[in-house]
Amino acid sequence: MLTVKRFLCEESGQDLIEYALVAAVIALGAIVSMSTMASHIRTEFNNIGSSI
Repeated sequence: MLTVKRFLCEESGQDLIEYALVAAVIALGAIVSMSTMASHIRTEFNNIGSSI
């Protein structure tokens, strides 16, 4: 029981979890922005290809 109580009160791993969550949010934002940018680039290349 004492080890469970000590585990629940432990705060040393919280920083690592917070950094992991921030990294996950940044990665998700990068993925979304890259996919949006890729579709715009694809559209522009199609426009250039059709005009040639």
